[in-house]
Amino acid sequence: MNNIIDITLLLGFAILSLALLLALLRLLKGPTLPDRVVALELIASITIGIIGLYTILSGKDTYIDVTMVLALTAFLAAIGFARYLEKGSYRDDN
Repeated sequence: MNNIIDITLLLGFAILSLALLLALLRLLKGPTLPDRVVALELIASITIGIIGLYTILSGKDTYIDVTMVLALTAFLAAIGFARYLEKGSYRDDN
């Protein structure tokens, strides 16, 4: 039973690592600023998933605090980026 959990965790790390690489590629290539902002938020979410998997693998629940802080920071960054993008563009509803 423990062997199945280890294989599942390793498979999860592999899939999340591939997703992180693809999100990093989107962050670097763009082509627009909103694409890069979404890629940055995706990288934060994938990092939270990787830390969560590592928490399960190591058995230490102190890493859950790290994921919560990272999730809150990413959420506040998303709000900041959205406000920046909204202020910098033309709005039709004013």
